[in-house]
Amino acid sequence: MVGLPDPAASRAVLIGTAAYRHLPALSAVEANITDLAAVLCDATVWGLPEQHCVTVTDPQSASAMLDPVHQAAEQALDTLVVYFAGHGMRDSESADLYLGLVGSRENTGYTAVAYQHVRTALRSARARRKIVVLDCCFSGRAARTLAAGDEVLAAQAAVDGAFVLTASPRDRVALAPDGERHTAFTGEMLTLLRDGIEDGPELIDLDTLHRVLEERLRAKNRPLPQRSQENGVGRLPLARNRARAARHVPAGPVLATDVRAAMVAAGLGVARMLRAAGRSRDALPVLRLALQEQVPDGERNLLAVQLELSDMLAENGQTREAIEVLEQAFQQVHKIYGPDALLVCRRLADLLQESGNHIQACEVLKHALELAEDQLRVPD
Repeated sequence: MVGLPDPAASRAVLIGTAAYRHLPALSAVEANITDLAAVLCDATVWGLPEQHCVTVTDPQSASAMLDPVHQAAEQALDTLVVYFAGHGMRDSESADLYLGLVGSRENTGYTAVAYQHVRTALRSARARRKIVVLDCCFSGRAARTLAAGDEVLAAQAAVDGAFVLTASPRDRVALAPDGERHTAFTGEMLTLLRDGIEDGPELIDLDTLHRVLEERLRAKNRPLPQRSQENGVGRLPLARNRARAARHVPAGPVLATDVRAAMVAAGLGVARMLRAAGRSRDALPVLRLALQEQVPDGERNLLAVQLELSDMLAENGQTREAIEVLEQAFQQVHKIYGPDALLVCRRLADLLQESGNHIQACEVLKHALELAEDQLRVPD
């Protein structure tokens, strides 16, 4: 079964405009951003490191909204999530979707940010999968522009590996119910991610997320979400199904390997918190200690530790040690097919090339190609 996107190689940008000078305020948007960030970073849901989840509230300009998206697009190698909540607007001269800024005015697209600029950031992203979630009026226009078919913009707007989930159809308004903490769409999505889906899969993929959201919002007579996708990204798992968490299960014997695996996972979590707080120097010895544990069935956790440690070492100019850590990981990944193996190869090749070891970098990339070819031969 395909696992969740690698949190260490993924990024999320959550944008929300709640305060407006010329349009009605949307107080629920602020809660949307705060609570969605907490859910995505919750280890029982996805476990995205806090430093990989950027929030942008009440952007005053196009650059304030889009610069974080372009930065995340440069950093993300596995999955990039871009979320917007606020007023969605139409221009009097076109059918395009515009995302509201603090100073935006009705029917004047030039005072807002055209959604096409978000598409531009997606096209340049290094991530293999891109997810866009739009909680705004007329947001179905974004889904339309990414859909296949004969529509004018479809061919130009398609983005490889993209999934777009919107709060409303192209000509319908979204809903922010009075007295509720969240908007209708995001509130339902948060409930689903927090509580899970009874009788649902162990991991909630994007198609399942859309289907259940549609069922629940239809039952409440609220605007129905829309989706469009490229390359079957809807099958990508995004969150653990918390409804499937084992309850009242008698504990079995605690094995030494279980303790070591827990130590590795705990060390990784502590190091990520320290790094998010700007204390990378304190995080380094924690990761080095975690790497000393030998966990026969814990390759994924150890790989995550190695990737995190190599990142911090490279950031601190300790390139030689970063290469040594990745070379250790490289010895493991020949047994593993998937994004973790390819990510190790790519990072190691980059560092080798930067240090002038071009021949070794080529050998690593050759191995990455062989892994990719083997993965393509594995039946679904």
